[in-house]
Amino acid sequence: MNGPANKRICLLLAALVLMTLFGCGHGSESVAPEGPAWSSLAVVRQVPLAHAEQFSLTEYAEGYTLLTIPTSGAFLLVPEGRGVPTGLGEDVTVLQGPLDRIYLAATSAMDFFRALNGIDAIRLSGTEEKGWYIDEAKAAMAAGDMVFAGKYSAPDYELIYAEKCDLAIESTMIYHTPEVKEQLEKLGVPVLVERSSYEQDPLGRMEWIKFYGALLGRLPEAEAIFDREMEALSPLLDQPKTGKTVAFFYISATGTVIVRRSDDYVPRMIELAGGTYVFPDLPGTGALSTVNMTMESFYDGAKDADVLIYNSTIDGELFSLEDLLQKSELLKDFKAVQTGDVWCTGKNLFQAPMGLGKLILDMNRLLTDENAPAQLTYLHTLSAGGN
Repeated sequence: MNGPANKRICLLLAALVLMTLFGCGHGSESVAPEGPAWSSLAVVRQVPLAHAEQFSLTEYAEGYTLLTIPTSGAFLLVPEGRGVPTGLGEDVTVLQGPLDRIYLAATSAMDFFRALNGIDAIRLSGTEEKGWYIDEAKAAMAAGDMVFAGKYSAPDYELIYAEKCDLAIESTMIYHTPEVKEQLEKLGVPVLVERSSYEQDPLGRMEWIKFYGALLGRLPEAEAIFDREMEALSPLLDQPKTGKTVAFFYISATGTVIVRRSDDYVPRMIELAGGTYVFPDLPGTGALSTVNMTMESFYDGAKDADVLIYNSTIDGELFSLEDLLQKSELLKDFKAVQTGDVWCTGKNLFQAPMGLGKLILDMNRLLTDENAPAQLTYLHTLSAGGN
């Protein structure tokens, strides 16, 4: 951190101390009542999770909810008008409801707020307006209801403090800049590091809507949304496999082919759709969900795949087979290129975890319907004649 930035933070922290001493800080508007003894609060329900493994929700009496995330910690959501329970462990971070001035730096989480009609709870964005593909987020920023407060690694601390931010939601990228997390916490802003992207089951990623439903006090609504998504997918779960193989990939500027490791959530989506991932035993390295391979290795493994799906998330969308063949002339020998069974994802997909169910339905459609439309919800075919 450079000298001027560090000086501004020190001045801001000093102002925070003075405000606290003279009773004019963030929490001076009202004094919360004393809460009940934590040990006296009975568990009402352990919220059932069918697929998610990276969080848990426990509902307690009087409206308190405990949210737990591995490596991120435990967070107690205190209902509006209620006090913080006495005897609470020091390892539990208190979130005082309602949470309506959130700084969101975990981009993919915006879709959960959208699905819950809760975008108005996000006052501060870690992504600029031009970086959003979610229309509701772009509209909120255009209207000034949501403002850019710096990306995750360089937040605008003064703005975040001035806006009385009540929660910062970060991805695990924040662990690369631990000083940012520390400074936010010094300013009195709780930091929650979410892990939805660590779910290996795509249905588990979608189930994180329950977590955000709990944060917003809309858990019943979130459970209903998730149940509807599962109901839409239920016809696929018992159907026989199609016998078709699928490759999911993109090609970097250097010609390297990037595919998903076999235990990643994308091969699981292909499986749920009735297909078979063309690389069944492809291990990864560490936490990386992708594997790099040469075009020659990709050729050997995917030349006879029935379907090719090009991942536009990093490289950008393609619209024609000519666009694809410009990446490598070797692709013209692939079975799927010759049969015209080549598809591309929309570039907005990485911001739409709640769309994974519809993507599975798209995949199933192209695997089972010879007359599948050229444009599905999240996939479009690469035509022989351009756009």
